[in-house]
Amino acid sequence: MAKAPPPSPALAPTPTPAPADPLPSWNEGPHKQAILAFVARVTGATNPEFVPESERIAAFDNDGTLWVEQPVYTQLSFAVDRVRELAPAHPEWNKQEPFKSILAGDLKAALAGGDKAILDLIAATHSGMSTDDFAQTVTQWFSNARHPKFGRPYSELVYQPMLELLSFLRANGFKTFIVSGGGIDFMRPVTTRFYGIPPEQVIGTTPKYRYQNVKGKPEIMREPGITLLDDGDGKPVGIQTHIGRRPLAAFGNSDGDEAMLQWTAAGKGPRLAVLVHHTDGAREVAYDRDSKIGKLDKALDEANAKGWVVVSMKDDWKTIFPATKISVPESAPSAPGAR
Repeated sequence: MAKAPPPSPALAPTPTPAPADPLPSWNEGPHKQAILAFVARVTGATNPEFVPESERIAAFDNDGTLWVEQPVYTQLSFAVDRVRELAPAHPEWNKQEPFKSILAGDLKAALAGGDKAILDLIAATHSGMSTDDFAQTVTQWFSNARHPKFGRPYSELVYQPMLELLSFLRANGFKTFIVSGGGIDFMRPVTTRFYGIPPEQVIGTTPKYRYQNVKGKPEIMREPGITLLDDGDGKPVGIQTHIGRRPLAAFGNSDGDEAMLQWTAAGKGPRLAVLVHHTDGAREVAYDRDSKIGKLDKALDEANAKGWVVVSMKDDWKTIFPATKISVPESAPSAPGAR
């Protein structure tokens, strides 16, 4: 009689693959964990701090939080280039500041006039055209412009860790908004491509507009003047005007974002307030309390006093910029335990 075959060895259990890291460009540490833990708390259906998707609003500053702002704001570089482009039609600029100094290549002297000089630049280079024409001008500029320090297109000088964070939040039901002191019409033509944020979710400093219909062609014209200065105290006002909900999470990098972070953190229930601290002089630029651009002084003190998350570029980020041409991801893995 044939012997029965030996019993088959027990099948080894198939190992469960480790969940993908939704923030691979972030070093492990308390700041990364604070963000992951917060998202898990507000998205886990059985969590007592669960927040419905309709209330999951995340607000991001742009300059210095999502893309570079040193040695000058990106929009200021655009305005300077516009002065040079428009100068042949304005011979009076050769005798008027700040235009005279810009045409002479002395940006420092041009900006010595402070806020008035900047407002004069913006008024001269951003108004008197339709919103469609302005969007086309901005898009063309971004196609050709290179950053003065890094020599790369501005599309490559967005922060890779923040791209991952935007994707991660959207994968967990957050609606992501830009809330920036930059011009609303300057950002809107590129934010979808750069960050996956559509124009209707961009809040920025807003000019005066005028509707006109000339020979059957309706247009919205950009006029000199400002209806919303979306910086400092203007940021919570802009949020209320455009969104009508207090953010669940807010991200900034300077004193200009302090009011937005205060407004966010003061809401009921779980809230997340985050500052990006520019501490990496080797890979980017190190600056904070004494900087004239992106100054981080009072907000840093408040963050330390109130327990806001302060992300160090040097210590918390494995990389600063995308290694290759950016590709905005559609989504990222959900927070562990969120579903």
